Amino acid sequence: MNHKSIYITSMEPGAGSLIIAIGIMEMLKGHYGKVAFFRPIIPNSDMIESDIDFMLKHFELDMSYDQCCGFTISEYIEAYGRDEEAKLHETLMHKVKKLHKEYDFVLMQGYPRNIFGSVFDFDINLKIAKNLDTVFIPIVNALNKSSNTIVDEIQIISEAVDAEGCVLVATVVNRCNEKIIENINLRISSRKIKKQIYVFPEVKELNTPTLDEVTKAFDTVMILGKETQLQHLVHGKKIAAMGAENYLSHREYKTDNSQHIDGDVVIVPGDRIDIILASMLSFYSKNHRKTVGIILSGGITLSKPIMTLLQNFSKLVIPIFSTKLDSYETAIAIEKVSAKITPASTRKITLSKGLFNANVDNEKLLECFIKASNHTVTPMMFEYRLFEQAQSNRQRIILPESDDERILHATEILIHRDIVDIILLGNPKKIHEKALKMDIDISKAEMIDPQDETLQEKFAHLLCEMRKEKGLTLNAAKDAMTHTNYFATMMILQNMADGMVSGATHTTADTIRPALQIIKTKADISIVSSIFFMCLDTKVLVYGDCAINMDPSADELAQIAVSSADTAKEFGIEPRVALLSYSTGSSGSGPEVEKVREATKLAQKMRPQYLIEGPVQYDAAIDPKVAKSKLPESKIVGKTTVFIFPDLNTGNNTYKAVQRSTNALAIGPILQGLRLPINDLSRGCSVDDIVNTVAITAIQAQKRSS
Repeated sequence: MNHKSIYITSMEPGAGSLIIAIGIMEMLKGHYGKVAFFRPIIPNSDMIESDIDFMLKHFELDMSYDQCCGFTISEYIEAYGRDEEAKLHETLMHKVKKLHKEYDFVLMQGYPRNIFGSVFDFDINLKIAKNLDTVFIPIVNALNKSSNTIVDEIQIISEAVDAEGCVLVATVVNRCNEKIIENINLRISSRKIKKQIYVFPEVKELNTPTLDEVTKAFDTVMILGKETQLQHLVHGKKIAAMGAENYLSHREYKTDNSQHIDGDVVIVPGDRIDIILASMLSFYSKNHRKTVGIILSGGITLSKPIMTLLQNFSKLVIPIFSTKLDSYETAIAIEKVSAKITPASTRKITLSKGLFNANVDNEKLLECFIKASNHTVTPMMFEYRLFEQAQSNRQRIILPESDDERILHATEILIHRDIVDIILLGNPKKIHEKALKMDIDISKAEMIDPQDETLQEKFAHLLCEMRKEKGLTLNAAKDAMTHTNYFATMMILQNMADGMVSGATHTTADTIRPALQIIKTKADISIVSSIFFMCLDTKVLVYGDCAINMDPSADELAQIAVSSADTAKEFGIEPRVALLSYSTGSSGSGPEVEKVREATKLAQKMRPQYLIEGPVQYDAAIDPKVAKSKLPESKIVGKTTVFIFPDLNTGNNTYKAVQRSTNALAIGPILQGLRLPINDLSRGCSVDDIVNTVAITAIQAQKRSS
């Protein structure tokens, strides 16, 4: 049997097969270099199939759309019961066989079985899966079903799959009421169902449309607002046909609003300026339902003075749209909108991945259909493994820059994906208010106010005691504790957190200085340095130092080399270290070459267990053919994994040149040499950069807790 493919399919519409496909695809991309996506059956439409479009774009699959498609429903109905049916199956097998030749793994997604129920007396998905010699995962829609009904369905499906001669590796039950999950698991156990059953709770947000989906479902034009606001969730709609005073009264909470989940679209004629302005002002009120968008109905747009007034707001918190439909027609159109997951649905994608990882035993599932080892490491595989390793022993990572929106977005991702425990430094009330305005959920993050006088006093006395020989006074120590990075670093020392990531709004010096004064360097290392993980198409390399030390001495360069080798090993990369120069071996001379030669000797003494060579030119270090001609006896040249640059100028320019010319994913800078993990961000960092750096910091912190 070919276990290099898997077939998943919903038993009925609305089961969330795309959510499951997202989780499985990410899991596969974490273990295979090239993964294909294939839908044997697609709807009858001239439009691009949405799930295929999503998988191609989000996972950046190296495939064409045509490679992902089999046949349409109509094509199969026309062929059923005739010779053409067999020909369609042969075509499918030919397509999938071709995919197996080009890709390491094929994820196949079927079509809901009830589409065929009125036409066929068997499940076409099972027949296709059997013909394609693949394992099978059905998805049960548990929405509004009792535990008895769900367990009965699981058993019936299991028997049907066995009867058809397919291999059932697991069953996913999705959209289940959380209150009955425990009961379902007990019933499964009592019936001695041996197959893997994964029960996913209903996550309302995944089945709630975004403002983007709502406004694109009918003819609307955004006249004011930002693209980022389009991802806010629309939980309801409100037609405003009354005066502003009565309107505000109806929008007011009648009970405590702490548990309310809301976000409404307000539909109002464009000439009702009173309602528009009242909605804008009520956004800042704690006692009113949140408005995520205003749709001006009837084709009436805003007057120029009002447009100018709204444009001059320091921050337009509610986007405004216009439609030619009247208010009633607009409300009907919104009612028909169904929630989707698109490549732009960042929050829903994160929730989907977190839901899958929280409810599936990835290792056990992989054992069912992954047999072959794979030595290729793609950027997605490396990121996936980072998250897996971070999750294996959860750490508490402190983020001192909670006033930055990127930090809060990253916090939501890290929480939903269950990667680490996050501690945010800042005024909890202000953080909550900012999160509310950004429409993100960071409620599971711990929040500590750095203005806490008790902690400030305690930390100041500790710092003063630590640095009294340096002449630090208590007043100076108290002043230092007013700076968030000093406060956060002291929290790590006191075991109130396991690691810190800063730098989104602070300079590198602001991050490193407190670390050097409070955390200090490791016993055999006197210098803090950095590395970048350079994730190329098929492998991950380590570059050091590309961010910290301008012109290290031979001794410092040796320490950078061994620190980088240690870091590589820590992250599962076999250290084969090359100290780079403009000369290879003994072919050249000069002060810079001699520095590298001396550093190589020192590094070899410090870490005799590692393969370390130098001086080596970059081409010889990376290319086996060049290495064979320049250093034929070398054990590592041409197979180097850790590249040590002689100075900051060379290192920084090289990593950026490689990153930009090859589209490599550069993760870093990652600090090394400190006793406890603290990492620096670039002030131009993306949300993904923050997420990756936090995961890496957590892995570094695992040494302390092990």
